[in-house]
Amino acid sequence: MTGWNRFLSSVCAAAFLAVASAEHGGAQQARDGDVLLIADSVFLQGNNTLIARGNVEAIRGDVKMTAKSITYNSREDTITVEGPIVITEGESSTVYAEFAELDTDMQNGLLRSARIVLDQQVQITADQMRRSEGRYSTLDRVTATSCKTCDDGRPPLWQIRAKKVVHDQVEKQLYFDDAQFRIMDVPVFYVPRLRLPDPTLDRASGFLIPEIRSRSRLGIGVKVPYFIRLGDHRDLTLTPFVSANTNTLELRYRQAFVNGNIEFNGAISDDNFGSEPIRGYVFGNGRFDLKRDYVLSFDIKSASDDAYLLDYDYSDLDRLNSEVAISRANRLENTKVALMHFETLRASESNETLPSVVLSARKEKRFFPTSIGGEGHWELEFHTHTRRSSADTDLDADGVVDGRDVMRVNGELDWRRNWILPGGFEFGVVGDLALDAVTTNQDATITDTSYAQITPAAAVNLRYPMIRSEASGATQILEPIAQIGWSGGDFRTGTPSNVIANDESSRVEFDEGNLLSLSRFPSDDRRERGFVAAWGVNWSRIGTDWDAHVTLGQVVRRDAHSDFSSSSGLEGLESDYLVAAKLENQAGLNFTTRLLVDGIDGLNKAETRGGWHNDNLSFDATYIWLDQDPAENRGRDLSEWNLDSKYRFSRHWSGLANWRYDVASQDSAEAGLGVEYQNECVKANFSVSRRFTSSTTVQPSTDLSFTIEILGFSAKSSDQSYTRTCRNSAG
Repeated sequence: MTGWNRFLSSVCAAAFLAVASAEHGGAQQARDGDVLLIADSVFLQGNNTLIARGNVEAIRGDVKMTAKSITYNSREDTITVEGPIVITEGESSTVYAEFAELDTDMQNGLLRSARIVLDQQVQITADQMRRSEGRYSTLDRVTATSCKTCDDGRPPLWQIRAKKVVHDQVEKQLYFDDAQFRIMDVPVFYVPRLRLPDPTLDRASGFLIPEIRSRSRLGIGVKVPYFIRLGDHRDLTLTPFVSANTNTLELRYRQAFVNGNIEFNGAISDDNFGSEPIRGYVFGNGRFDLKRDYVLSFDIKSASDDAYLLDYDYSDLDRLNSEVAISRANRLENTKVALMHFETLRASESNETLPSVVLSARKEKRFFPTSIGGEGHWELEFHTHTRRSSADTDLDADGVVDGRDVMRVNGELDWRRNWILPGGFEFGVVGDLALDAVTTNQDATITDTSYAQITPAAAVNLRYPMIRSEASGATQILEPIAQIGWSGGDFRTGTPSNVIANDESSRVEFDEGNLLSLSRFPSDDRRERGFVAAWGVNWSRIGTDWDAHVTLGQVVRRDAHSDFSSSSGLEGLESDYLVAAKLENQAGLNFTTRLLVDGIDGLNKAETRGGWHNDNLSFDATYIWLDQDPAENRGRDLSEWNLDSKYRFSRHWSGLANWRYDVASQDSAEAGLGVEYQNECVKANFSVSRRFTSSTTVQPSTDLSFTIEILGFSAKSSDQSYTRTCRNSAG
């Protein structure tokens, strides 16, 4: 079939579809490969020319062209188009022109006074554009920008002018010849050859946004990241950082697999102030899905010295935890086998006496016995941790035996069931049986290194939920709760043969999650003994305008447990009062607090978090109070405020601030200020921060950072609220 017949068939189909669409009220689609032509009028001129005029649309696949008129010459198999012309290809590319000569596939041809808009961001304007091979667009005398351009004569904020630009639609690359980068139409620098990614391209090798940075110990320097695409599923980013006091190379490697992914971040530095000739760090993590829903994961952290991460502001971690684990978790099971390594960066701790290598294997499973009802649960755990030191005494006088190594096996079986009683009461029972076997080595304070004990436990609890509905549609729930429990086993704690080293349960958190627990220790190396009772009340309000939750509770026991520290809230026969509250509303306000209040001495622990988030404001505040507690290596009260905020005070300008204040010592720990400007084509950030704290390895430092991002090419600008508007436009 000749080209004439093909196009004439498309015209007939267009006329038929247009009539059918008008009669049936539905849109009709052309078949793949056909050209669908729609126009107000279509007529023949001579034997070779077909002319369509008035609201002309030509559609082929995802390519659509609208124009004032289209003339088809069957002898030359070409299309001449008079504008204004708009050619769209999906959502990624739009071409505007005044005149065009195209082939029948609309893949090759010439366009005059052309303008390309890529991904609704980058605009490329040229005197003319030649389309070839269905993939290349060559533009002459070009201006490219992602800034809003108005018809008031003012130049865009930034633009690239070039003699020629080639757009490779397949590789999604833009190649500039004789390119000038201009700011407010003032030439800033010249590049003979320049390659930039098409905005629709997610990954391409090339330079990323540079950053100018100044830090007290590092001096003023510049970071110039270079992204290397190693394939569809791998990439490497190299970032040289050169300043007066250091030469640093930062690295990031990422790779995706069919069943998982890995990522490594690190740096290597040669500076003139560090304790090591070559300094560096590496952080890596990964996750892989295995058969039978198992997951292999790893998280590796290591640094050359205690101060490196803080000197270069890579992380504020003061303990590095590395782990390799295989796990499976679902509604009925939790299984995990993990090998962990701990490294301390604190000046007050030594890696020789820290439990540095930990091996743990734990399996938990739920089941539902049909004969007695309720829910059952069993768990089995093997745990061992070792220290580097071989000393069996406390040589550094920190209260811990320097070389103590521990291995334990713990098993537990419990069952619970609830009943609804007349009047709306909920009555529940819990039964528990635990087996603990512990072996301690390299500890001269323990005469019998092996210990084993069976601990039976039981509890009954009672709840009485009361529900009330408000006229607004909100629901209030008031629920008093109470529990009486007992745990057996040997309660004696002073006999050396029954003493187990407290390596894992020295930090106890008393909260609403374990108010009704039989044991509130975080690990199985400790268990509560004797008779204990707990009471509390929960109140909740759930509505469309605001939600709130409050818990008040206390624990009372017959015998005090010596392993609860003074600030745990559980020391003595009566615990502190637990107060926990949470509030959220539709205006973006959120508030959470948890307090342990001693009726005589006041607060032992307090943590309060609050924030307010809306379109213009992001504000978060945290307050922490921890009472002095030598058992938790805290020689003085800890009281600290932490504030972090961002406020958008105009369409394009935002202010940033953060502050960490030590209330106990009445000194600032950290503070920072910044300002950010953003519109549709550029984002600039300037910030200054100061860390005031110091130690034997870390000194106070000031950090200044300045970055400018050119949006539209490698960085997307998806938030339309930053887009500028023209004064003479409706938008």
